[in-house]
Amino acid sequence: MDDQWRADLAMWGIPEEIAARAPADPWGHSPARFAERTDLALAAPDGPTLARIAEALPPGGSVLDVGAGTGAASLPLGRGLGRLIAVDTSQTMLAELTTRAEALGVPTLVVNGRWPDVAARTPVADVAVCAHVVYNVPGLAGFLTELTRHARTRVVLELTGRHPMSWLNPLWQHFHGITRPSGPTAHDVIAIAEGLGYEVRHEWRVAPLPRFTRLEDLAESACRRLCLGRERADEVIAAVVELDMWPVPRDRWFTLWWESK
Repeated sequence: MDDQWRADLAMWGIPEEIAARAPADPWGHSPARFAERTDLALAAPDGPTLARIAEALPPGGSVLDVGAGTGAASLPLGRGLGRLIAVDTSQTMLAELTTRAEALGVPTLVVNGRWPDVAARTPVADVAVCAHVVYNVPGLAGFLTELTRHARTRVVLELTGRHPMSWLNPLWQHFHGITRPSGPTAHDVIAIAEGLGYEVRHEWRVAPLPRFTRLEDLAESACRRLCLGRERADEVIAAVVELDMWPVPRDRWFTLWWESK
């Protein structure tokens, strides 16, 4: 299953001749956008992922957040969080997380690096969480194994039901004549975790936030992802309207969890 997962993810690669013309990194993420989502989660903490973490977290317990970003999956635990260990490849994201953790009074250790490369220098925690990361992980079995080794009680994953760039598939066809893959999916993650011997439970909900609230924001994001210049935003908006893509349907967010003992 892990080999198939790796092969399916490789199909999402951008052809070299298109990537070479990209005016901006098509895979980049905006720290400001992540921080905005974290602040919204802090203002209204809710959802099955937080609930599955909280019910396994002892009083004053610790959470390992892998691919933490700015802390949306862990900081909303608030006073129930005794210590946060945050792992991320982006120092900018970790700085945003640290600012919010200090304001909440949550003791935090940040580890800058890629999981599981930094696993050896990352402490074990009571609960490990990883939200919206796995579609960036080719070697998923090793990733999940180290995540489970670093959790005393439970591992919790949050992810979209299908690849988070799937919403762009009609635009890839329209602008580049490329048919994008349909997989992998959350059910493939479940199969890999079960293949490792974990007793996986899961539930899903409709994403609590729309992907975009303005067509202009969609166009800006789509231009970057599609390796188009920003001057083509009006073309993107016209295509989105023509293809009946607005508003973008909300994703399904899956929460997966298993006990690590």
